[in-house]
Amino acid sequence: MADILEFPTREKQAFSFLQEQLSQLLRSKGADQTLIDFAITSLTDAYAELQKESDCHFEVRLPGQMTEQEAARLQEDIGAGIDQLRKEHHDLTLRLAARLMLTELRLFQRERED
Repeated sequence: MADILEFPTREKQAFSFLQEQLSQLLRSKGADQTLIDFAITSLTDAYAELQKESDCHFEVRLPGQMTEQEAARLQEDIGAGIDQLRKEHHDLTLRLAARLMLTELRLFQRERED
């Protein structure tokens, strides 16, 4: 059976959707195109940093006397734990990035008003 490749990737689709939603939200709040462009640039920068920082790698040395079944079970447990930590880290980072972006938007708008 052949692998099916999606174009664009789900991440790109989700990010594109997020950009559209942010643009619509800001436009509905009375934002002009300059503010929207600034918000999209901030979002893009934050998202790029998030993607770069979410890559992690480590190694675990297993004792030689473990059976293959024990090693596989341990590997599954470690994988599940890492996935949970990655999800929690990602969720927290997204919340903090959203706060930072909103703060940057407010500052950008105030600087434009002065």
